[in-house]
Amino acid sequence: MALLTAQQITRYYETYHDVDVIFTREVIKSVGLLAKNCYLKHLGRQIPCVIYSTSLSGAKIIANVKSDTFVRIRSSKNAVSLRFSFQQNDKPDPLSFYVTCKIAGFNPYGKENRELNFVSLSYPQRPSDDLIKIVGGLLETNVNSKKRKEERIIVSVDSVQKLGLKSKDAVVYIQSVPRKCIVRDLSFGGTRLIIPGLAKFLQNKPAVLHLEFESKNEPVKLAGSIIRIEPISERDDIAAIAVAFDEQSVPLSYKMRINEYLSATRQSSKSAAATGE
Repeated sequence: MALLTAQQITRYYETYHDVDVIFTREVIKSVGLLAKNCYLKHLGRQIPCVIYSTSLSGAKIIANVKSDTFVRIRSSKNAVSLRFSFQQNDKPDPLSFYVTCKIAGFNPYGKENRELNFVSLSYPQRPSDDLIKIVGGLLETNVNSKKRKEERIIVSVDSVQKLGLKSKDAVVYIQSVPRKCIVRDLSFGGTRLIIPGLAKFLQNKPAVLHLEFESKNEPVKLAGSIIRIEPISERDDIAAIAVAFDEQSVPLSYKMRINEYLSATRQSSKSAAATGE
């Protein structure tokens, strides 16, 4: 998780306060939500639940609430807490924390089991900064992936480290044939690669870039098509190709890495300008 200033966390909270994040399979994988480690807590008792969605003002969960538990919750003025747990890329131990909640409503989830409920929770106070970072970072990624789609990151020794790439060397599959390549730059919307051999017949051909990240066991696959071929002066044995990604298939985890890098770079530039460096 990127380091954020108190000002950035407050901006996330104010900007995305009421915007819901639904925990789809891709979102769960991208943010590292450990669903089995999450539960509702009431008077020291754990109530297993599935977190369906959260914003920075409340959450929706699915939980099996027995009649006696329902009575106890009502008698304590609907006060509960929700435990979140996330796997961290850079640390072996998960990030876990509680958010103070009030139950805003119960709705039966199905007709067969009346105790299974869709529960609406409200956060009576500002939640944990950790939740604000995760939710705010995810929502900002969705905004910036469109707003800053063409902003490019030059792949260098420094950016390789900050992005968490294993190397700027990669493999691109062009019409299902693997080719070694060097990644020249990356963006939300595409990449430029240097590949060996002739490339003039590759225009508009489908391509899938496989990027290796330090924290991933499998490569991140970025599918798209070759939109431009750029000759490299005085070199007939290599060429540069521009690949536009298929926007609908770009993994959320990749977008989050690009967003973190661009946001950190922008913050560093602002800090340098403020100090006159």
